[in-house]
Amino acid sequence: MGLLVAVLGVAMIIPILVDLAEGRGQWWVFVESALITTLGGGMIALASANGVREGLTIQQTFMLTTGVWLMLPLFGALPFVLGATDASVTDAIFEAMSGLTTTGATVLTGLEELPKGLLIWRGILQWLGGIGIVVVAMVFLPELRVGGMQIFKSESFDTFGKILPRAGQIATQISVIYLWLTLACMLSYLALGMTTFDATVHALTTVSTGGFSNYDASFSTFSGPAEYVAAIFMILSALPFVRYVQLINGNPVALHRDPQVRGFFMTMTFLVVIVFFVLRSGTTYESERVLREAIFNITSIISGTGYASADYMQWGSFAVALFFFIGLIGGCAGSTTCSIKIFRYQLLFASIRAQLRRIRSPHGIFTPRYDGRPVGPDVLSSVMSFFMFFVVSLGLISVALSLTGLDFVTSVSGAAAALANIGPGLGPIIGPAGNFSSLNDTAKWILIIAMWIGRLELMAVYVMFTAKFWRA
Repeated sequence: MGLLVAVLGVAMIIPILVDLAEGRGQWWVFVESALITTLGGGMIALASANGVREGLTIQQTFMLTTGVWLMLPLFGALPFVLGATDASVTDAIFEAMSGLTTTGATVLTGLEELPKGLLIWRGILQWLGGIGIVVVAMVFLPELRVGGMQIFKSESFDTFGKILPRAGQIATQISVIYLWLTLACMLSYLALGMTTFDATVHALTTVSTGGFSNYDASFSTFSGPAEYVAAIFMILSALPFVRYVQLINGNPVALHRDPQVRGFFMTMTFLVVIVFFVLRSGTTYESERVLREAIFNITSIISGTGYASADYMQWGSFAVALFFFIGLIGGCAGSTTCSIKIFRYQLLFASIRAQLRRIRSPHGIFTPRYDGRPVGPDVLSSVMSFFMFFVVSLGLISVALSLTGLDFVTSVSGAAAALANIGPGLGPIIGPAGNFSSLNDTAKWILIIAMWIGRLELMAVYVMFTAKFWRA
């Protein structure tokens, strides 16, 4: 944890250089923040250096996974407190947590007037959070048996018993792919006429499926071909990165054969067709614009990126309800995306199908299957528990938000946006045309906790609140 905090401090060199180039005089903010962060992380690492000689237990792995996403936002918030935003501690931690969990909800307004150092820092937070969650999903969560993720243990990398050494190898391969995707996205944006700064910021937040923009109007500033490019890279980032590793290592069919990938594209196609016809019948837009906005906004919400190129609150009640549920789908496990994930729905439907067959034929033996292989009861139990905890958590967070004085739509959609790490909610306050700045501090802290819990797949956090965990 100390080493990761120190890395965050080193990353602050980039906004220092950006601000020096711009000449806004805010470079000292990041110098102070970098010193505090690097020294703090370095001292933590030195104080616990002896522990590196031993491997991590499962209990320690849970503590590492959850602790990192608590510590990094605290240090990542320093530039917002010390810098030109003059943000309160609550707002600064909200922005940093939203960035590192790639949620994309923001409490900042007047983004165009902020120093470029702060804007690039928001993008860096999301970019680091994106690569971090990919590694966690591929290395740690299968071992921790969180939400059915253990089903991927045999399909990706055997990490049991040697978590840290194997994590370094996996992280290196995935990081190279992640970096190349970011560079390709940036060059594509540049080719379409974005400035170097805009292209860099939006590449960082597109590939991480984070959604922070350096404009209050979000991605609507770049309507046109840029929406197609953004959709392509959001889709690429929503696919399992481990399949890219297998692809470059000589397995050209790994991506195509993944049932998650096939399910994701089928779901995307179905949703785009529905929204296309809804918009075509309800607006006077030409067909190309209808198709473009349908593809972009559906991709943005299902991947949890949270960009908005249009105010879909104006598309009618059916579209608004549909977008709420689209956000609860998510991309593939092992990607930078968030929410429930495609594979859990596939396992849920496989279990339902097997149960219906048992009802029709009580004496038959029907086993749920995933990718042609039988699914064990431990995996199904883990997935069902995840769905139950997600629904219960969503309800409790919604009630808690309503107690702070928020209306029903804002409470429910805000809870979903934070827990599923989507970004924008629904309604005039936190919808695609608004932000979270007007919420009171209590509501913001509830959402901060919800973003943290949701990014770590719920169970990794909840298990730490059981007495048996600490006796292990």
